[in-house]
Amino acid sequence: MSMFKLLYDLKDINDVAEKLNLFVKDCSIITFVGPLGAGKTTLIAALLEQRNLIDVVSSPTFAYVNNYTSRDGGHFFHFDLYRLDNIDQFIAAGFDEYLYQKGAIVLIEWPEIIEPLLMRMPHCKVAIDYVGEQRKLIAEKYE
Repeated sequence: MSMFKLLYDLKDINDVAEKLNLFVKDCSIITFVGPLGAGKTTLIAALLEQRNLIDVVSSPTFAYVNNYTSRDGGHFFHFDLYRLDNIDQFIAAGFDEYLYQKGAIVLIEWPEIIEPLLMRMPHCKVAIDYVGEQRKLIAEKYE
């Protein structure tokens, strides 16, 4: 397992996204954990903007998943699992199939309920938390 850590202000989100993109460049599944309002969706938007996204990033809280495309044809699936109660709901909705989409990048907010699935596959985990006025970011690769 490798790890990447930093403290940042939200005004520096583009620099953070650039550094994080380098760290997660080989990850096809990236999870984002942290309290409400920590900036998970904001960070995902900055990450995808640097990957030449065509679409506007928005939180998929009520849709559960948003599908985005980049100018070079890349595909991204952005999940928000906050409203799901358990892993069975995730699987019953067919969302687990997105985890195996060849060539796509899957970004998951609130992934805790599907941890058993993730433990069996390579993925990156990004944790964001508050430290006073700043945010603390810890990224880890699980292979």
